[in-house]
Amino acid sequence: MYGELVPLGGGDPIPLLKHTLLVGRRESCDVVLRFSNVSAHHCQLSVIGGYWYVRDLQSRNGVKVNNIRVQDKRIDPGDILSIARHRYEVVYAPAELGAVGPPPPDEVESDIFKKSLLQRSGLDRDRAAKMRSARDEPGQRTYKVDTDADEDELRRLRRKSD
Repeated sequence: MYGELVPLGGGDPIPLLKHTLLVGRRESCDVVLRFSNVSAHHCQLSVIGGYWYVRDLQSRNGVKVNNIRVQDKRIDPGDILSIARHRYEVVYAPAELGAVGPPPPDEVESDIFKKSLLQRSGLDRDRAAKMRSARDEPGQRTYKVDTDADEDELRRLRRKSD
């Protein structure tokens, strides 16, 4: 067992039996919450580096950690996890789950591979977007250059417009 969710309004604790758990209203979920305000696939709980993290799966009524609405967030032991309006204390021991040293970052960088290196560095801008033109007077163009490397292209555009 990797910990448990203890309902704050009373009831039996929900054991966390796997490293990754799908929480929702559907019977196919790992943790089934049979409440009408819980989405079919509401959120995902995952152990990363010995700590539990929650990710909202675009649920209608959201996920909160300690009364703050979150998208992706680390859940520390003793934190209050709200799924829709249902509140649970998260009980677990990070050391038993493999945690070593200080807690990892609060948010997971799981979307890091969804963008190319050029996109993440801001270098993938289209060349045409760098050369913006605006009309100051009829028949006259002014060009904005973002980098010195575009000087030749600027000269070419000026010759073309003359």
